[in-house]
Amino acid sequence: MGRREGPLEDMVEAMSFWRGKRVFITGHTGFKGAWLSLWLTDLGAEVTGFSLPPPTQPSLFEIAKVEPRLRHIAGDVRDAEALTAAVREAKPEIVFHMAAQSLVRLSYDQPVETYAVNVMGTLHLLEAVRRVDGVGAVVCVTSDKCYENRETDRPYGEDDAMGGYDPYSSSKGCSELVTAAYRRSFFKDQGALIASARAGNVIGGGDWAKDRLVPDLLNGFASGTRPRIRFPGAIRPWQHVLEPLGGYMRLAEVLWAGDRSAAEGWNFGPDETDARPVGWIAARLAEFWGEGAGWDLTGEPQPHEAHFLKLDCAKAKTRLGWRPLWALDEGLRQTVAWRRALEGGADMTQFSLSQIRARQSAAIDA
Repeated sequence: MGRREGPLEDMVEAMSFWRGKRVFITGHTGFKGAWLSLWLTDLGAEVTGFSLPPPTQPSLFEIAKVEPRLRHIAGDVRDAEALTAAVREAKPEIVFHMAAQSLVRLSYDQPVETYAVNVMGTLHLLEAVRRVDGVGAVVCVTSDKCYENRETDRPYGEDDAMGGYDPYSSSKGCSELVTAAYRRSFFKDQGALIASARAGNVIGGGDWAKDRLVPDLLNGFASGTRPRIRFPGAIRPWQHVLEPLGGYMRLAEVLWAGDRSAAEGWNFGPDETDARPVGWIAARLAEFWGEGAGWDLTGEPQPHEAHFLKLDCAKAKTRLGWRPLWALDEGLRQTVAWRRALEGGADMTQFSLSQIRARQSAAIDA
């Protein structure tokens, strides 16, 4: 484990590694899942996706025409039998588990569904992997909110306690515990190598999730209205979606190579300087959008959300050789550029792929 020869070698090796690999992705119709599907298929991977329909209308999955690039299976991770059958049929070498109910505020309205998807869905996926031969590596994606947040200024490391104030955060902590238990109980010395990945708040083109800061702002700017934001002082580890996805892929490569020491939890977040308040993000995004962009504070009561959250990503940097390549300003610019391209009628498959390739090329210039 650790760094490879250099940035260019990293890029060439990654392209070679993924070509022809059989990859199974749950939640491939979601925001992060669609970006990962685009990236892996562009590298030549043979991707099978298992998911419910896209969670939003519009969606990146549809706008970037992701479905024709892979084998799409409509399914629900709460259906253990259907999920196992799909894994068995796909015969994957590598699995990314990304299916989730991913919204804090929605978890207050739908707590049972949130736990069913995020906890039992993870269990069903791991049980499917246990019953199907040939899987070499599994990356279960959770969230930085899996940690017991004590609202301190200390970044959370992988060995900090799991927790969660709200149903969503708690469900992600539970998912981590399920993953760790299965790894120790059934995959300790044989079978697939299983790791979990925890990332901060992601931004990027193609996100229309409800009650999420950047989509709300961009929708308002595009329609000429002033969106209302909550918790302007809340600090989050913001990063472009391609940053943690690059980490997940690097982690899968290391697992596939047979390094059992990598079968554990990993943080993938921005540099500490890119942990910024909500109000700063709103102001910067309005600046990048240009004339007419503005926002207001909401005065309505809000359910609890964490006010301070940072990740310590030293382990991924030192042991995987991963690091964020786009700083927050560049991530915001790329996000605005994607939305502007959409508004201008661009081919969003090609535009999205151009951003993926630009992020890969950034490694050479680093």
